[in-house]
Amino acid sequence: MVTTNLRDALLNGLKALPGTREFYLHVLVSSPRKHASLYPYSQPRCRSYLQDILILLSEQKTPDSPRIFVTVIEACVYNIPTTSSGILYISKVDSTGQGSSPSPTATLVKSLLLYYADPVTRPITVDHLWIQLFARAQNQYLFPNSAEFSGKRPLSDVRLCGWWKRVYSDVATEMKSRLPENAILKLYYLIPGYSQLEADHSLKITASTTTPHDTYTWTYGHPYTQTDIPLPCPPDKHGPGTDVTALRNLGTFIPSFDDDPKSRFMDEIAYITDKEGIKSPPRKRARTTSGAADKAPETDATKNEAGKPPGELGKVTPDEFWERMSFRQECVAGAATGFFTMGISIPVQSEGNNGEAESTRSSVSPLAPQAGQVSSNMNKRVIASLMNAVEFSTAERAILATETIENAIKGLCEGITLVPAPVIQAPRPRNAKPERPQTHDAPAFLEPPRTPPPRNREVSLPDISPNPFPEPEPTLETYHSFIYGSICVRHAATNQNTTDPNGARETVTSAPQVTVLTARKKKKRAE
Repeated sequence: MVTTNLRDALLNGLKALPGTREFYLHVLVSSPRKHASLYPYSQPRCRSYLQDILILLSEQKTPDSPRIFVTVIEACVYNIPTTSSGILYISKVDSTGQGSSPSPTATLVKSLLLYYADPVTRPITVDHLWIQLFARAQNQYLFPNSAEFSGKRPLSDVRLCGWWKRVYSDVATEMKSRLPENAILKLYYLIPGYSQLEADHSLKITASTTTPHDTYTWTYGHPYTQTDIPLPCPPDKHGPGTDVTALRNLGTFIPSFDDDPKSRFMDEIAYITDKEGIKSPPRKRARTTSGAADKAPETDATKNEAGKPPGELGKVTPDEFWERMSFRQECVAGAATGFFTMGISIPVQSEGNNGEAESTRSSVSPLAPQAGQVSSNMNKRVIASLMNAVEFSTAERAILATETIENAIKGLCEGITLVPAPVIQAPRPRNAKPERPQTHDAPAFLEPPRTPPPRNREVSLPDISPNPFPEPEPTLETYHSFIYGSICVRHAATNQNTTDPNGARETVTSAPQVTVLTARKKKKRAE
């Protein structure tokens, strides 16, 4: 049973940071909702439930200084009750580079991963958990125009992969002492286009000399051929007499996330049917006057053809999929990208030893909202305001943006609707020529680089049943108990090098050591 909410767990992880400052945290976790696009090509459709997570961390260096955003994390949690599996997907991590050192980003990310990896604090009841992310170096993600700030120096592509590998290693090392002896924990990483020797050598060079070596064994590759930890999506179900190996579906192995190159590549595989490209749909039979009497009998071949996955999903294996991923534009565009996965599994106890827990699990609906959760629309509104209404190019603008977003979150909990700020335009001279009419409204600020969205899937189907639980309405009690929190840190600074995935690369030094040199007296010779 969960005794600590996510906000308190993150604040507890931040309290050990060196330095003197105060952190202000805002955590938004949406209530569960039905999601049909995690495995869009599974047959039948895999049932899953989705929750959105948005974490905003601001910092105040002194009691008289203003607050300023330093880190933001966007993540998703998927619950698959059929296999008692869960997926924590880290979508985006960004920082402004305007905080003091050492940066809290790594500590905040580790605390988030530990909260879901530990079965004691995990808010979803699953036996197997997968933590996945796609590492791609960008100047900015969720803090618009923060790349223009001179103090922000994002990590390069290889250094970013090394940063995530160290974060995963630290989480795995901590989980080793928390998990029972029969638990299984595995780590996987893959840099498309790199061999294992090249990847290990590149990440070892970028690793800090003060960082200890990995205490956990990594597997270079993907986790979709191992059998120790069950995969979240169950295999396809077909009628008796069908060859299951011949109808193997790649869509049951690899999940589809938003803005993920794996999803777009699977979409292309699903629509390719031969070497020439996409085939046209089969021609319909001409209607006859005899009606149902002339209808051709349905054979086993017709059933198998209808039950096959679309395109080449039934022919491409996971190994071949990842080998072909090395030639994708997003993986060979001159920058290294990495896929990181952590799998945690605890064998299920027998009903005799844990019968009460089993009955409790079956009685609670995965759609039931928990205390402190908000609606998914609130998350979307806050992200939209963060991406389109503020910017972080200078310290003054970042301070104003921090105040705007933090007040907007509190206002939504108070029931105050967001009023868009008026657009103030400078007066035009009288002799100025009239402007050309614009065909579209340009955004006020540029969004971070994004890959094109996935193609529309013909197999996507809407949810057939509505959510029986209404979306929660945030209140001030929810705001003060689950969303907003602060902690004051007062520790001596230590010697360590800290790096941010999308922030400043800083060096923390304590007071210099003074070495006192004493004169060495010359001994007299004995006469």
